[in-house]
Amino acid sequence: MSTENISADAHIHETAVVGEGAKIAAGVDIGPYSVIGPDVEIGEGTVIGPHVVIHGWTKIGKECHIFQGASIGEVPQDLKFKGEKSYTFIGDRTTIREGATVHRATGEGEETRIGNDCLLMALTHVAHNCVIGNRVIMSNLASLAGHAVVEDRAVIGGMTGVHQFVKIGRNAMIGGMSRLTQDVVPYTIVAGQPAKTVGLNSVGLSRAGVDATARRRLKQAYRMLFRSGISLQKAVSIIEQEIPSCEEVDHLLRFLRNVDRGICRERRGEFGKDE
Repeated sequence: MSTENISADAHIHETAVVGEGAKIAAGVDIGPYSVIGPDVEIGEGTVIGPHVVIHGWTKIGKECHIFQGASIGEVPQDLKFKGEKSYTFIGDRTTIREGATVHRATGEGEETRIGNDCLLMALTHVAHNCVIGNRVIMSNLASLAGHAVVEDRAVIGGMTGVHQFVKIGRNAMIGGMSRLTQDVVPYTIVAGQPAKTVGLNSVGLSRAGVDATARRRLKQAYRMLFRSGISLQKAVSIIEQEIPSCEEVDHLLRFLRNVDRGICRERRGEFGKDE
């Protein structure tokens, strides 16, 4: 292999295969029997374990750790895909565990994107054209279908299936083995098959540093949205008029204005919480 684009400070196991043209930065460690395609770029300090395959036009950021058996940037499982040039981007300090799969996008010039400081546990799947924010956690066997969007600090429980085009809002928490066919409102907890909202993610908000005033306003918005019995559009209008603005409420309203599939409505009773 050519060393033109490979840092002298990178460590590549003698059994690994690195394609001509791949860019390997300083401090990268590539383990035994891994395969790195010719259009791949790997940032400083990233560790690639054994038997990892990275293909396509894929760029991986700094200080990531990709464990054995992961497959990144492979062609999508999409009948519409016709071999077009598309991309996979993974941010800095993201960890991808054993056997996880991340597929590049369908559509010329389109992309699949994962942000910074994420954790994708073993056997998770991120399909074509998905967009994942920062500090997202996907637990074992959670799967995103094509074009799903996951905002910052969301947590997706193990064995959860997310339908294509579904959006999961910021700081949301998804219970294990859930089935998501509608959008998940930011700052909420959802669970079930199909998934229903079971409360405000108060603990997650506190851990994320959201102040008490903002949490009170989100609680007001939650009650208006889920407990008033009015339509989504009417609830958005009342929240705009009656709840004082703050960054968190403004983000909630932006999300709700762009809902396409409807939202996960509240489940009361066995799993419900009085927020």
